[in-house]
Formats: sequence, C-alpha cells, structure tokens
Amino acid sequence: MDVVLSLCALLFSVVGIVGCVVPVIPGVILGYCGLLCAWGASYSQISASTLWIWLAITLIVTLADYFLPAWMTRRFGGSRAGAIGATIGIFVGLFFSPLGILLGPFVGAVCGELLHNRDDSARALRVGFGSFLAFIVGTGLKLIAAVYMLALVVADAWVPFKEWVSRIF
Repeated sequence: MDVVLSLCALLFSVVGIVGCVVPVIPGVILGYCGLLCAWGASYSQISASTLWIWLAITLIVTLADYFLPAWMTRRFGGSRAGAIGATIGIFVGLFFSPLGILLGPFVGAVCGELLHNRDDSARALRVGFGSFLAFIVGTGLKLIAAVYMLALVVADAWVPFKEWVSRIF
C-alpha cells in the first residue's frame, strides 16, 4: 500500500505543478492531495501540523488566484468587461500554445475593455497589463507552493523509495 500511496503522491504533485500553468487543472489542490497521500504512507515523517499549515497555504493561494485577476484588473482601472475578457482570454489561450496561455489574459482584457469603451485604447492596454501581471503573480504563487509540496513529498519518500529500488534490483 505504501508504494501505491507514494506513486499517487508523486503523480498528484507533478500534475499539480502542471496545473499551476494550465488553468483548468487545480494545481495547488492536487499538490496538497499528493501531500496527503505521502502522509498516509506508514513511513511518512510529515506531521499533522505540517498538513494544517499547507492546507491554509493551499486555501490562501487558491483564493488569491481566483480573486487576483479581477482585483488587479480593477486596480489598473478596468471595468467588468475587462475582467471577463481576461478570464475568457485565459481559456482561449489554452488552445493556442503555452504562449497563448501567457498572453491570453492580456489580449482578453484589452479586447474586453475596447468592447466596453473603444475611445480609450491607452486605458485598455493598461488594464491588459494589470491582468497579465495578475496572471504572472497568481501563477508564480501557485508554482512556489506546488513545487515546495513536491519537494516535501520527494524528501519524505526518498529513503523508502531507495530501499524499495535496491530490493527489486
């Protein structure tokens, strides 16, 4: 059972890192699931307090990622149309390339603002920059949390994994 839990922990953690960049995958939440799987193994050195701390971090980062784009768009002078455009841009960018994921919020926010008010293109670009900045900050926070959780999982499973491989080979 420990091997299954360890493999699930590793899988959840790695997919969690991918999910930090791909908007439809809940990256930090999957990373936390990996941490829970690692904790469930008999050899685990992860404490309950560590799990509670990482649950709080997971909730804070997830909520920040949810509210940050709209807040930053508004902070840079954007309207509701700009915030909606940024959200649509993230999902449309998924279908183009990694560059589309990166530029999608910017293009979406600019298009949303221009649909709202065609006369102020400078404001639309400023709002697009704010949306892009929110995407970068949110993704950065998620990546930091998910990579750290992966490091905890790997550090926790390293010695048992090494022993398991040496028994097989």
